[in-house]
Amino acid sequence: MHKDFIIIAGPCSVENEEQVLKTASALKKSIKIDFFRAGIWKPRTHPCEFEGIGHKGLEWLKNVQIDFNIPVITEAGSSFHVEKILLYDIKAVWIGARTVANPFSVQEIVDSIKGNNISVFVKNPIYPDIELWSGAIERFLNAGIKNIYAIHRGFYPFQKINMRNVPRWEIPIELARRFPDIKIICDPSHISGKKEYIKEISQKAIDLNMSGLMIEAHYNPELALSDKEQQLTPDELKQLIQDLNFRKTGKENPDFLVSLENLREKIDVLDFQMIDMMEHRFKLVDEIGKLKKENNVIILQLERWKKIIESRLKYANQDHISKEFLLKILQMIHKESIQRQNNIMNNTD
Repeated sequence: MHKDFIIIAGPCSVENEEQVLKTASALKKSIKIDFFRAGIWKPRTHPCEFEGIGHKGLEWLKNVQIDFNIPVITEAGSSFHVEKILLYDIKAVWIGARTVANPFSVQEIVDSIKGNNISVFVKNPIYPDIELWSGAIERFLNAGIKNIYAIHRGFYPFQKINMRNVPRWEIPIELARRFPDIKIICDPSHISGKKEYIKEISQKAIDLNMSGLMIEAHYNPELALSDKEQQLTPDELKQLIQDLNFRKTGKENPDFLVSLENLREKIDVLDFQMIDMMEHRFKLVDEIGKLKKENNVIILQLERWKKIIESRLKYANQDHISKEFLLKILQMIHKESIQRQNNIMNNTD
């Protein structure tokens, strides 16, 4: 594991002093972690569910920092939370998915944190809206807060799937492009929802060059008052970390870098050729749109569309490109073609 890789671990929520100290002690013996995580306030869908122990649990978290020399991170969803957290010298906060979806709440927290030396971890919003995620990070940056991280915890799936949330890896990848200096931590516990998927998600995050993992761990998950299905024991977490493959960046191998650059140059050429071909294709689409307008013909020609799908999928070599992927590409091109012809059809100039 790279020395800069961040491991955050601890229970979903603070339940009692014994649970906090037992879990912290077991983690200290099992694995080196950079932050001990635990929620004090738990935003739940239904009020009858366990909603956290409240700020009295901050004293127990402070003791974790003192007794085990492990910095603590907990969730802040309001200025009230921040006020209490700062009183107990907690080293970091995370901003939850529900809170990130509300810019008013984010700004309230920014104003409360501003001027304090505390690390801030910003989770992605529940729904796959990168602008909300980016905007929340920008608010902290604009306030001069320096220690900012992003947490990828997956997105609401809209339909029943095996895991709790959908990873949508392309979104944290785009966030990394927008904020190259901000480290992105993956939360495989909330993506998975079940402990059996945590290793798979963690390995994927490592392969995508994320900077750390935030994993829920409880000294006895069966006793957990929230999210027991996705919490590991400290020993299970230790084994998980040992089983993960922390791959190299390749920068230390000159021969690899030369070969990689040669292949990338070929891809660059093909990409630009592909763009040129796409531009040429859409010019033809526009000509067809003008022809349809002149002859007062409907835009969607269903038989033609069916023929395109059947012929292109048949032509493609499945060893090189999957039919599922090709179908998505064709559908995107067709959607753009329909829109272009619609603009032509309704242009009164």
